[in-house]
Amino acid sequence: MSKLTTASGIPVVDNQNSITAGPRGPVLLQDFHLIEKLQHFNRERIPERVVHAKGSGAFGTFTVTEDITRYTNAKVFAQVGKQTETFLRFSTVGGEKGSADTERDPRGFALRFYTEDGNWDLVGNNTPVFFLKDGIKFPDFIHTQKRDPKSNLKSAQMMFDFWSNTPESLHQVTTLFSNRGTPDGYRHMHGFGSHTYSLINDAGERVWVKWHFKTLQGIKNLSAAEATRLAGADPDYAQRDLFNAIATGNFPRWSVEAQIMNDEQRQAWEAKTGWDAFDLTKVWPHGDFPRIKVGILELNRNPENYHADVEQAALSPGNIVPGMGYSPDKMLQARIFSYHDAQLYRIGTNHQYLPVNRPRVEVYNQQRDGAMAVGNGGAAQNYDPVHMGSVPAAGGFGHGDAGWQVEGVAGRYDTRMTDDHYTQAGNLFRLLDANEQRDLINNMAGALSQADATVQDRWIGHLAKADPAYGKGVADAVNRILNKA
Repeated sequence: MSKLTTASGIPVVDNQNSITAGPRGPVLLQDFHLIEKLQHFNRERIPERVVHAKGSGAFGTFTVTEDITRYTNAKVFAQVGKQTETFLRFSTVGGEKGSADTERDPRGFALRFYTEDGNWDLVGNNTPVFFLKDGIKFPDFIHTQKRDPKSNLKSAQMMFDFWSNTPESLHQVTTLFSNRGTPDGYRHMHGFGSHTYSLINDAGERVWVKWHFKTLQGIKNLSAAEATRLAGADPDYAQRDLFNAIATGNFPRWSVEAQIMNDEQRQAWEAKTGWDAFDLTKVWPHGDFPRIKVGILELNRNPENYHADVEQAALSPGNIVPGMGYSPDKMLQARIFSYHDAQLYRIGTNHQYLPVNRPRVEVYNQQRDGAMAVGNGGAAQNYDPVHMGSVPAAGGFGHGDAGWQVEGVAGRYDTRMTDDHYTQAGNLFRLLDANEQRDLINNMAGALSQADATVQDRWIGHLAKADPAYGKGVADAVNRILNKA
């Protein structure tokens, strides 16, 4: 057994008794070991994530199985068979850190690739769409998923009041109240990058891309009743399932796939459908843009320390590497800022020094000082001199990004009255079999019945526009619940 020391390496002679003035005290302030021990204990909890607080994580590998170098020169895809270390954090979205991981909620799917060009973070969910298309609404939305400021209770009234006034949420809410809203652990669900990103090849040509991670364990979901039972009997069910599977060598795997759209295809598809290809509340139908296989993701190593590797993990959709780019997706643009800003508050200005966040390559920058400045750049200069005639990156932009055309008058453009919020949500409802439709209707009606009549009528009106049977089914189910009350 190792000899106990203070954090400064000083041997601890007695870890059982404080220094006191006589056998009965009082305790003396000079007991540095006691003070240090209590001070650190008081600071063991870093601020909880505002969203995605309840989470699990594991390390693994990504292996390229198909050649996509015609689309991107990102080194992570350089050749078939190439392997890259990864870290994946799963989470629920709305619950606190101590909540159950079987609750009805989207699941976060935050994946890091430790590439030789730095960290590539793909921060998505287990759904291909989201509730919103513009990040300016995100704080309001999350407030409705948290606790009522007066009662400190979760509120179906707040949730459906927001959703019914934000019909762009209908597609995601349909997924949420289907059986996929309560996946059976993390191993039996798909993951999605959700946003539209870019890939750039050696010629500087850009294509748009959506990332898909298809579980090779097969989709399995919990019934509403079973999810509720497990929330009480085993609120860490998904965490336990993932950890034990990896510990026993039953490594979960996902097929990594991509949908590709060039800009000419985008323009033609948008003209045909009337949908915005960068709208996070919409999918690209697979019939129009089939998925192509890229590789295999395998999780094969549990963290040695949960706090160090999972709680302190700090991923950001702003972290992309050469051969990749962003898109005009408004939610993505907001998240590029907000995720890194949240990490600066939650963990600290030098959080990239932590092992789980540290890239597997040398880092050279002019960032210095601040709390926990490990290394702090040594004697290297902390400024970048201005050079005349410097050579621009390929294509003239950072990351070798070819850029996209930007034009128009700056302003706040409101498209809520003209956007199609209903077709894709209706398509999803019609895609479900009769049993799945029944479960969706009952799950939604149980929550909606807790809202007031005005909110119920407004929400059911949106459902009816997506599919008349959808609206009628939920209306009838709500009436049955209320008549029994």
